[in-house]
Amino acid sequence: MNLSFYKYQGTGNDFILVDNRNGTYNHLTLEQINRLCHRRFGIGADGFMLLQEKSGYDFEMKYYNADGKEGSMCGNGGRCIVKFASHLNIIKDKCSFWATDGAHEATIDAYGIVSLKMNNVQAIETFQDDFIVDTGSPHYIKRCENVMQLDVYTQGYEIRNSNPFKEKGINVNFVEQAKDSNHIIVRTFERGVEDETMSCGTGVTAAALTCGNAQEGYNEVKVTTTGGELTIKFTKTAANHFENIWLCGPAERVFEGVLNLQ
Repeated sequence: MNLSFYKYQGTGNDFILVDNRNGTYNHLTLEQINRLCHRRFGIGADGFMLLQEKSGYDFEMKYYNADGKEGSMCGNGGRCIVKFASHLNIIKDKCSFWATDGAHEATIDAYGIVSLKMNNVQAIETFQDDFIVDTGSPHYIKRCENVMQLDVYTQGYEIRNSNPFKEKGINVNFVEQAKDSNHIIVRTFERGVEDETMSCGTGVTAAALTCGNAQEGYNEVKVTTTGGELTIKFTKTAANHFENIWLCGPAERVFEGVLNLQ
């Protein structure tokens, strides 16, 4: 069977996208998806997505981690699939779609910036001196200095595989506060990829909520990742309560092709 695919990236977080509105690829195996995402033996990507039909919505986003297992919400993946839907002429400059954590809205502006509305966050858990927050995927937030010199793989792997996170896994974000109080620098070790990725949408969102010096009311936090710049906009309604959360940044098609699935 031939697989028609598209490769997209959002601040260096890259994905394989497939139009599955006719159900052709409903039975892809874990091993096939893992191989497609492999950077030596496949196309290479941080994740794999199927764009599918969903009653009441413009489309459904079905997301798989690079290990081939179905994943939780992916923010940069969500922004990329919105741009993909636009390129397929399913949508124009706004849409609503269904993902594993529920309904989402998104817009595309005249410059190609995709803004994705995330689910509200009603709790932030403290763990030792760090934070845990779920923004559609679970994230461990650790403040640090000189984050660009940090061994993210070693330290992220250690936290991700420690108790109580070892069984289900957790994404680990290392966050440095920049000189500007509304600017943070984030590097992320992602479960499912089991390595550092150049950017993580749900991770930078979690980091902005916990480390962006948020005041009650409207907030806007600039986030620098190794793959580029993102902006998180949100309203803080009370302590650890956040609404109207938007993840904003570029999403671009890299290439497309056809591959014979073995």
